[in-house]
Amino acid sequence: MKKIMTGNEAIARGAYEAGCKVAAAYPGTPSTEILENIATYKEIYSQWSVNEKVALEVAGGAAIAGARALCAMKHVGLNVAADPLFTLAYTGTNGGLVVVTADDPGLHSSQNEQDNRYYALHAKVPMLEPSDSQECLDYIKYAFQLSEEYDIPVLFRVTTRVCHSKSLVSLGPPQDVGIKEYKKDVKKYCMIPGFAKFRHPVLEEKLKKLQELSNQSPLNQIIWGDKRVGIITSGISYQHAREVMGDNASYLKIGMSFPLPEKLIREFAQSVESLYVIEENDPYIETFVKSLGISCIGKDAFPICGELNPEIVQKVLAPEKPRKSYNVDVEVPARPPVLCAGCPHRGVFYALSKYKDAAITGDIGCYSLGILPPLNATDTLICMGAGISAGIGFEKAFMQGEKGTKVFGVIGDSTFFHSGITSLIDAVYNRSKLAIVILDNRTTAMTGHQENPGTGKTLDCDAAPVIDIKEIVKAVGVKLDNIRVIDPYDLVQTQEAVKDAYEAEEPFVIIAKRPCALLKEVQRQRANQKCTINQEKCTKCKLCLRLGCPAISFKDGVMTIDEAACNGCTLCMQVCRFAAIERKCK
Repeated sequence: MKKIMTGNEAIARGAYEAGCKVAAAYPGTPSTEILENIATYKEIYSQWSVNEKVALEVAGGAAIAGARALCAMKHVGLNVAADPLFTLAYTGTNGGLVVVTADDPGLHSSQNEQDNRYYALHAKVPMLEPSDSQECLDYIKYAFQLSEEYDIPVLFRVTTRVCHSKSLVSLGPPQDVGIKEYKKDVKKYCMIPGFAKFRHPVLEEKLKKLQELSNQSPLNQIIWGDKRVGIITSGISYQHAREVMGDNASYLKIGMSFPLPEKLIREFAQSVESLYVIEENDPYIETFVKSLGISCIGKDAFPICGELNPEIVQKVLAPEKPRKSYNVDVEVPARPPVLCAGCPHRGVFYALSKYKDAAITGDIGCYSLGILPPLNATDTLICMGAGISAGIGFEKAFMQGEKGTKVFGVIGDSTFFHSGITSLIDAVYNRSKLAIVILDNRTTAMTGHQENPGTGKTLDCDAAPVIDIKEIVKAVGVKLDNIRVIDPYDLVQTQEAVKDAYEAEEPFVIIAKRPCALLKEVQRQRANQKCTINQEKCTKCKLCLRLGCPAISFKDGVMTIDEAACNGCTLCMQVCRFAAIERKCK
């Protein structure tokens, strides 16, 4: 049977066909849909983990116990999971272990553009790179076999375009590989220094064998065309090059990109007149090729930043043949991202924005949109958990500089579970005066409403214990008098809590509880709750615009509320000084 699939859907299908038994992940674009699709195969136990490190440790433990296991994450998630990855390379896996890293060239939804191919080199684990959905399925199956044959984790590197683009996939039946026998072996699986020093040479021997395999692997193949131009490439870059050059070039398509196939590269380079290396982001392949003493054209012609596309490739390889493209006469206005209409975070940021002398350290999530005008309520955004940790650093630096600047640290509920709890412990332990705002919208919103430990549901939507954020805050030592649980739709309550936090001389935590406005059950509940503007009372002072709500606009001299977007949160009613905004119930 054939089916059109995204790369993420095909990865999930490949795991199913390979007989994968355990899968774990933390949601992060562009990888999120991998676990969501794996969860539809009930033969695989699937879970959202609190962070990527835990996800890899769950999958690693399952593999050591004999099951084929997979974990998935976006590229920055592998930074979090690096600790177990490096050590699992030493221990080996028993059952197959595949670690999917979804890189994001072009930063469509990420805070950096790191190239995770270097993780394979650093951790000394083999790496595969598919270039379309069929290869996603096929390579995953191969990755499990490779992992078991060489007793090593396999890094499976995809990028945004491979994850989200669709192509035709041939489906096959699932394998019944069962669970391999587990035998206790402390010298292999317990990495105390005395045992680890013997595992390192074992890993180096595996790499020698994998190097030879890479030269022979069908995943690394030469596709002969015109030998005047030779192109070494991998992943989506192969598709771009092929689309531009067709048979007017020869290709060394690399699917197993660590270890790189030295002999194959030498053979290919000697057979072509001019050699190009086409790859997104860093010169990973190019550096290796040049280390062999082979001259090639790479990042001196192709950009190191952003995504590649056929237009960019054509300008380098065939500038005399401009690509046909369609132009639209209409100039589309810029649409900066904003918090959704009715977003429960808006009231908190509005209250925080009043304190112009305060510093606000932010975190990863849709609340990062508080950075933008008109709220302008964030100073930094670094990584998951840094909303609290960086805030501690700000506060200590200001203290050292004898500045009385108040610092607020803002973090979401899923991010708090991910890596905020340890940061909060650090704030309490080190007697910080940080004011912490935990925005609890009852979901992992920015990646598409995945469950988390505070929602009461698992990945499969089964009932689960609700982890109470307030109880965690109390348990780590924040005094009860310094904890406020508020409804961010209540602006007076929100402003009072922010004021108390601003004046506090000890760790102070505000928990803003209100479900995301885009949750289906919330939309059903608020479907008939709208706000409207009484034009007779409106003075056009535009104070309501300072909320940054996309449902409110000023056009042709009139303030209006788009009822299709409004969900009746009433924040605009609460900021209007002239009672010109009224509630309208259908």
